[in-house]
Amino acid sequence: MAHFPDSSPLLSGWRSRRLLLLCAAAGVVGVLVVAVGAVALLAPGGEVRAAPLGAPAAAEPKPAPPGQPEQPVAPVAPAAPAGLPESSTHSTIEAAPADPAPVAATDGSVVHPRQEVLVAAAPGGQPFARIGPEQIGPTWLPVIAEAPGWVRVLLPSRPNGSTGWLPDGELEWAVSPYQIRVHLASMRLELLADGRLVGQWPVGIGTDSAPTPTGRTFLLGSFRDEAQDYSPVILPLGAHSPTLDTFGGGPGTVAIHTWPTDDVFGTASSDGCIRVPPEALDRLTEVPLGTLVWIDEQ
Repeated sequence: MAHFPDSSPLLSGWRSRRLLLLCAAAGVVGVLVVAVGAVALLAPGGEVRAAPLGAPAAAEPKPAPPGQPEQPVAPVAPAAPAGLPESSTHSTIEAAPADPAPVAATDGSVVHPRQEVLVAAAPGGQPFARIGPEQIGPTWLPVIAEAPGWVRVLLPSRPNGSTGWLPDGELEWAVSPYQIRVHLASMRLELLADGRLVGQWPVGIGTDSAPTPTGRTFLLGSFRDEAQDYSPVILPLGAHSPTLDTFGGGPGTVAIHTWPTDDVFGTASSDGCIRVPPEALDRLTEVPLGTLVWIDEQ
């Protein structure tokens, strides 16, 4: 993994954070700094070179159902208790409800909080967390269920498959036409657009001791770094290693990235990340943030 500085502001007044990505090679450790809308990478002994990747360019606005207003007014959730935790790849929130259908499809809807919003366990229920408009770039979350004035989304925090309900009047909506499917047994990744297969590639996956997690997750972020040598673009997911609680002092966030040699494709050789050929990475960087990713045992 590449090594990231713990704090180094990229733009005046912006706040940075550290993220450790669990990316593949033993003994290679990375720490990620997230400044709002941009990410800096620092290779060991190298200089900082950063290039932010934006919100889901391929996403299209979601039209309102016939007879419904464009921006429905959602009920206001109860006031948040003091010290409410933020849902992010750094956090563990045991109060989050588990995904009730980890292999189910969705209609591609994704949402973006315009500002920090509360996360509830049920529509109108007591909030257990909060989530802001920025994670690794803009926060886009897949919608897995809807209720009047509320949407249920997948969350980026541990445990894997965490979900929560957000008031939809505080959200921007879009639709991703894409789906990503990763098959662990056959070690292949499929990219679908509008339900049609548009690409498939062999991949490298996690070892038996550090397996790639299964279930549905999503593209949490996308960042570019020309200074490190294992992948020009890294695509963190909203999932973590099921066996490594920490890695080098940070969260074991699983990501999609490429690798300098082809011999890893079709092998179980990473620490949980999904290694893809360069052609696959080029296609996946076109996929909007928030797009659903299925990882199954087959």
